[in-house]
Amino acid sequence: MTLLLPADVLRPRRVDEHFAGEFDAARRLGHEVALIDHDALAGDGDRARAVARVPEGGIAFYRGWMLSADAYAGLAEALSARGTRLRTDAARYRRAHELPGWYAALSAFTPASTWTVGADRDGFDVAAAALGAGAAVVRDYSKSMKHYWDEAAYIPDLADTARAWAVARRLHELRGDDFTGGFVLRRYEPFTGPEVRTWWVDGACRLVTAHPDTPDQAPPGDLDVAVFAPAVAAVGLPFVTVDLARRTDGAWRIVELGDGQVSDRPTSTPPEDLVGVLPWP
Repeated sequence: MTLLLPADVLRPRRVDEHFAGEFDAARRLGHEVALIDHDALAGDGDRARAVARVPEGGIAFYRGWMLSADAYAGLAEALSARGTRLRTDAARYRRAHELPGWYAALSAFTPASTWTVGADRDGFDVAAAALGAGAAVVRDYSKSMKHYWDEAAYIPDLADTARAWAVARRLHELRGDDFTGGFVLRRYEPFTGPEVRTWWVDGACRLVTAHPDTPDQAPPGDLDVAVFAPAVAAVGLPFVTVDLARRTDGAWRIVELGDGQVSDRPTSTPPEDLVGVLPWP
C-alpha cells in the first residue's frame, strides 16, 4: 500500500511541512510514500497530473488536508485510471465526511440532529421545527464555524425563528463556496473540559489522543471508549476519528465523526504513533 501525502505548494518535490513527520515516520517503518498535488485535486486542476507520481497498481491510502467528497471522488477516479485503488472508496469517504452519513448509527451517543438539503429558509424552518424549541448549534454537513460561536454557530432558542435564521444565514455566508450539503441543526449540550480524539480502524479503537485544538491536555484516565465500539463498528468505515467530550452531567458524548485520512494529528502525538496504527494491508 502506498501512503499519499500532499506536496509542498512551492517545492512540489517535497512533502508539505505539516505532514513531514508522518512522511518520515512512514519511510522509517518501511512503507512506500508518494506525493500528490492537493490544490489541483481540491480545485479545478489537472487531476491526472496531480497523482502522476503515484505508483501504478495496488492500494493507496491518503493522509492530508481536507477534501470535499466530490474532490475525493475525483482523486479516486484519477487513481483508478492508473490502476490504483483507494482503501477508503469515495462512497465511504462521503459517509464519514458528511454528518447525515454517520448520524443514524451514532444517534444514541451524539446530540439530536436534523438537517436540510440546500440552504433555503423554508427547509431550515422545517428542520428547526422538527428539532423543537430550545438551544441548538448550526453547521453544514461537514463543518461548523465554532470560532464564530455567537454569530454563526450557537442559537439560544429555535423558537426565535428570526434569530435562528440570522445565525444560519451568517454560517452560510462565512462558509461561502465551501458550504456543504445543507444546514445541520444539533441540540445544544453543555460540555466541560477539552475534547478527546479517538482513532478507529475497521471498527476498533487503535489510538486515543488529545484533540488538535488542545494538544497539551491529555485524555483523562477514566475515559472508556468500549461503550462506543458497537456503534462505531456499525458505521462500517475503514478509518475514522471520533471526537468525544464530557457533558456537564459526566456522560461522554460523540461530538463528531470524521474520515481519519483528513483528521489532524495533535502535535503532542508522535507521528510514529499514528502511522503505526494506519490500516496497512
